[in-house]
Amino acid sequence: MTDSSATAYAVFLRGINGNGINIKMADLKRELGQLPLAGVRTLLASGNVVCSAEAPAGEVKAMVEQRLREAFGYDAWVIVLPAQRVRELVAACPYPPDADGMHTYITLGSDEALLRELFDAGAAAGAEQVLLGPEAAAWPCPKGGTLDSPLSKLGAKARYKSTTTTRNLRTMLKVLEAAGA
Repeated sequence: MTDSSATAYAVFLRGINGNGINIKMADLKRELGQLPLAGVRTLLASGNVVCSAEAPAGEVKAMVEQRLREAFGYDAWVIVLPAQRVRELVAACPYPPDADGMHTYITLGSDEALLRELFDAGAAAGAEQVLLGPEAAAWPCPKGGTLDSPLSKLGAKARYKSTTTTRNLRTMLKVLEAAGA
């Protein structure tokens, strides 16, 4: 962070580099660097960004979405969380980042009611999961079965497109490391 009044943030983009929307991380960093954000870093090619800002998370979300829409011409949706909150969510996850034959995922949401609806639909489908907070749920999945899992199929529905995104727990740990949280 650049000064003591700035907050470290993790920004998670939804639906890039896999859904027909291809953005090079260098281009993403350049565009976000035009905003009042400090220390912009991109991680992996799936749309993970760390930065700091004096603005609250809601304002960071609005400015990042607007910049992405203008620069890349797609209906951009992001989840923005203070890095410290991401650390708390990861610490609350009861599943390991790596286990024989299993992956752990965290679904993040910007709308508490829709995330809860998704969680309840997963429970009705018999999915193993745990609510980590109003903005996140964790779930394990057999390796190689992610796209066929009930939670992946439910989360892919258009209803949740603008408010949720899912990351592997290992990715979340890399984001935290990059954020210095």
